[in-house]
Amino acid sequence: MYLLNIPFKHRQAIKNRFQTQMLKNMSIPLGQIYADDATQKSYTIFKRLEVLHESRSIDLTTLYPEHNISVPIDYFHNESMYEPHSNGTFPLRYWFDASYYQDGGPVIVLQSGETDGTGRLPFLQKGILHLLAQATNGIGVVLEHRYYGTSFPTPDLSTENLRFLTTEQALADMAYFAQNVVFEGLEDKDLTAPETAYFGYGGSYAGSFVAFLRVQYPDVYYELLGTISSSGVPEAIWDFWRYYEPVREYGPPDCISTHTKLINVVDNILLNNTAYTAQLKDAFGLSDVTYDDDFAQVLSYPIGGWQGRNWDPAINDPSFFEYCDNITSPEPLPHNFTNPSNTTIHTLLSASGYSNQTFTLSTPLHNFITYIQRTFVLPVLASNTSTLTASYTTHNTTFYAQDSLAQTWRAWPYQYCTEYGFLQTGSGVPRDRLPLVSRLLSLEYNSLICALAFNITAPPDTARVNRYGGFGIAYDRLAFVDGEEDPWRGAGVHSVLAPGRESTVQRPFVLIEGAVHHWDENGVFANETREGVPPRSVREVQAMEVAWVKAWLEEWRKERGR
Repeated sequence: MYLLNIPFKHRQAIKNRFQTQMLKNMSIPLGQIYADDATQKSYTIFKRLEVLHESRSIDLTTLYPEHNISVPIDYFHNESMYEPHSNGTFPLRYWFDASYYQDGGPVIVLQSGETDGTGRLPFLQKGILHLLAQATNGIGVVLEHRYYGTSFPTPDLSTENLRFLTTEQALADMAYFAQNVVFEGLEDKDLTAPETAYFGYGGSYAGSFVAFLRVQYPDVYYELLGTISSSGVPEAIWDFWRYYEPVREYGPPDCISTHTKLINVVDNILLNNTAYTAQLKDAFGLSDVTYDDDFAQVLSYPIGGWQGRNWDPAINDPSFFEYCDNITSPEPLPHNFTNPSNTTIHTLLSASGYSNQTFTLSTPLHNFITYIQRTFVLPVLASNTSTLTASYTTHNTTFYAQDSLAQTWRAWPYQYCTEYGFLQTGSGVPRDRLPLVSRLLSLEYNSLICALAFNITAPPDTARVNRYGGFGIAYDRLAFVDGEEDPWRGAGVHSVLAPGRESTVQRPFVLIEGAVHHWDENGVFANETREGVPPRSVREVQAMEVAWVKAWLEEWRKERGR
């Protein structure tokens, strides 16, 4: 799931540093294509030769061809919110791997969530989807979400045509898939629910999605045999100021203390001593950024790297700790842009009420300025393709007016503007503590996109999501796996606001020590494992997930005398 406080125009340029993501092209084992025996009806599959893994990068779409299933645009003709209704269909994209399939095996569907589904293809090769398919002799599937990738029900992404982008419509897609799919090469087999057992898995938004699926369509996905929600966020929250609280709790204390003071320096000037605003912006090299809230947002970016941490070095985002190392360094870091004088540093500290801490905060403020310039200012200036104002503004009506299918950024904001919220504010942080992001990052500021892009000025209808259970969502064969240090934990079943529960095989409830965002989802090849990769906590949870699914599958088979 995305951080919301990064402007959509600029997010693409910095997402590798501040957003958890999977690479589309990864080093994978050499693949051998062969025709299987008569049992598979000469079905062509890819045989993994992991022992020959040679760090050769290829496009996984060449290993896993895309397929499409025609699904209804509108499942709910009795709901006025979808008027005018549609009787049409659209192609919902998916990929599958039947390398391990044997007769009677289940179908395991990984919901790709709010992104292009090709980014989830590595999980067909390694990670929990691969592990489950291998352990159960099942078929692994990556299913794209409507309005993402190429799965568009409408000719554009205008506000009117986004009306079919709701949780309930997308859930119906996944149920329809299970009841109607025919896998290429396996046409002679009935691999639909309820004849075949179905499992669902998802991480982040997709994690809450498959949890809702289990509750809403229990007869499909037990037969949707069960679902695993990893880092799911089932409680929709308008003002999600708690997003940054795990960073406060688990981050390096010296870094967090220093960072919150530096953000407070900024806020005290922008909110209480505005005569120094121009000098503050100039010190950071951001004098061209017109709006104070846009400026404050740029200075809040570095803390967002926390979510991108991962146990796999290949996809880990190291930026959070790089930032911490910068602002806690005892020595001033060299500049390669503008170098604010000691007089300027002292003036800003004094203007913000920290005149009694100039000795302890001068070097951190100097290094904060250096980090922002190197990371966010110089790359824009060097690109010669944009300006600082254009790159870092949220007040851009021209940009938000674009609504062609090329404007893929519109889908997730529409979802959180209409149903989920999750606005990560600084203004909502209680006054008894210093926020980790500027208090200028308010509901009004973070919801500008709702008004400017979709003409939505009211809070989202979170009740449409929370009706599935919210913090208290529970169902047999519905597992919850969360990361102890995940910033999204506050919207999940392991939130401090959620009721406590025990973990059982029927209703697993597991918190991965030291983990961040759906750390159980990704994996490495057998010949890539080493001490700490994957960490013991992740290996143990993945083994648990395999055990749960195998137990649920055995239960399903006994009920049907198989």
